[in-house]
Amino acid sequence: MVPTRSLGSPGLTVSAQGLGCMGMSEIYGQSDDEESIATIHRALELGVFFLDTADIYGSGHNEELVGRAIAGRRDEVVLATKFSLAPGDHGLAVDGRPETVPIRCDASLRRLGTDYIDLYYQHRVDPKVPIEDTVGAMAELVAAGKVRHLGLSEASVRSLERAVAVHPITALQSEWSLWTRDVEDAVLAAARRLGVGVVPFSPLGRGFLTGAIKSADDFEPGDFRRSQPRFQGENFVRNLRLVDEVRAMAAEKGCSVGQLALAWVMAQGDDVVPIPGTKRIVYLEENAGASDVELTPDDLARLEAIAPRDVAAGGRYPWADYAYGDSPEKPG
Repeated sequence: MVPTRSLGSPGLTVSAQGLGCMGMSEIYGQSDDEESIATIHRALELGVFFLDTADIYGSGHNEELVGRAIAGRRDEVVLATKFSLAPGDHGLAVDGRPETVPIRCDASLRRLGTDYIDLYYQHRVDPKVPIEDTVGAMAELVAAGKVRHLGLSEASVRSLERAVAVHPITALQSEWSLWTRDVEDAVLAAARRLGVGVVPFSPLGRGFLTGAIKSADDFEPGDFRRSQPRFQGENFVRNLRLVDEVRAMAAEKGCSVGQLALAWVMAQGDDVVPIPGTKRIVYLEENAGASDVELTPDDLARLEAIAPRDVAAGGRYPWADYAYGDSPEKPG
């Protein structure tokens, strides 16, 4: 069974790793609702009860799917969802206007089939709206009993500081893995100083750090990784070398390469709760096994040498400004 951890100074108890549900609806090729629901049910059996979704995943389909999977089992789950992203004229738009916050929340509650959300994130900071206004509207949801804890995703240090001044922030969700370590530059220290837990998404490098991806041909049609810089041309070849080194160490440890990569994230602190995503039981079970992988200080030092902060070739996204957003200062 996967153990538990506590997120942030408000003390939200969650499984030590969660389950990212996005890929059950979009992004990573074809999926199957029955298999996805079975995967969620198996997660609960393994003690993985921290489920992560968002209103934009599959244009609402993912929340509906998760709602179906937890019907009759709501009390067994810590449920996290997100708002603020929406389809835009040129990709994704961000909407943090306070008047839209309760509307988005009510729509998520309907799709999820529940009357409360355990952890409600602003998916991206709106560069047009003071974060105090957005978080203030989110705090009203807490007062109304619709939301129990608040979170931010991919927020800057300054945004975190300003948000916490309005209402306690339980968790910051940011990408963090052996090949994505930007969060360590400044955001991680700020989160800890402010009593904010850290929820790494894509802790397996969007599947790359499992060692299962050998070429771009391994991606199904429609898989968004085909357009990501790290999976292109020479970047792909260079990044494969990182996986080979981690694979060699994993063989010595008697675990899979993905389990070693996930164990590294979990070893970064008891306030760190990664949410590896999968839509298949076999990968869920492998990920859960990472909780049993013990890393010594020597192991961690070796992984640090294998994967220093700038190890990955290529950017995280084709859009340079998609991460660590900030909002304008609140007037007055």
